[in-house]
Amino acid sequence: MPEGDAVRRTARRLDRALSGDTLVRTDLRVPQHATADLAGGRVLETLARGKHLLTRIDRGDEQWTLHTHLKMEGGWRVVRPGERWPGPAHQVRVVLETDRAVAVGLSLGIVELLPRAREHDAVGHLGPDLLGPDWDEAEALRRLLEGPDRPVFDALRDQTRLAGIGTIYAAEACFVMGVAPTTPVGRVPDLPRLLRRVRQMLDQEWSTSRRLWVYRRRLCGRCGTRVEVATMDEPGRERSAYWCPSCQRA
Repeated sequence: MPEGDAVRRTARRLDRALSGDTLVRTDLRVPQHATADLAGGRVLETLARGKHLLTRIDRGDEQWTLHTHLKMEGGWRVVRPGERWPGPAHQVRVVLETDRAVAVGLSLGIVELLPRAREHDAVGHLGPDLLGPDWDEAEALRRLLEGPDRPVFDALRDQTRLAGIGTIYAAEACFVMGVAPTTPVGRVPDLPRLLRRVRQMLDQEWSTSRRLWVYRRRLCGRCGTRVEVATMDEPGRERSAYWCPSCQRA
């Protein structure tokens, strides 16, 4: 699943392509919104909230928000009008077309059209956004420490505790801090510093600009020790936490 920095890049790409323009054609290829027509609406902006995307559209007196989520396989592509769309047609879930751009949403995990006043229904459950302008470290710490015995890897990835971090950054942040992913969050030596490090990594888009230390590596990028994989159990799914037993301590 894309991390918060990748979702932010997607939001910026959609914002540059669509904002300020009027939609000349729309197509929401999901059953609950198959008859919705936003043509004639003006795109105000697209922004990221954690791993969620919110595209705000005004159409006459109506104020709408198109809420999308990439989940594991989804993505947005932007082409010029008349250009061939990327990806197989059966994967297209959303088409937003203006005079200068066509935004195509492929294999999106969530497509939801909401009145603007109901945005909270889509993202109100999220914790403080690590990359958001309203980041609140104190609130994030409070939420994390509500479950002091929970493994820090799981706590960091819980979007209701703080929003925007996924498997890659949870593993790499634990490595950088020298903390094993199974360490109870209440026993992390300097939890505020860990959060600040995660924010820095996300903001610098660490996973695309730097070599990863442990995530999906056979050997630790620092000391060469064989990387271990801890299987973290969550309701209905499992996640693999990569870590170095030499560089990280429980």
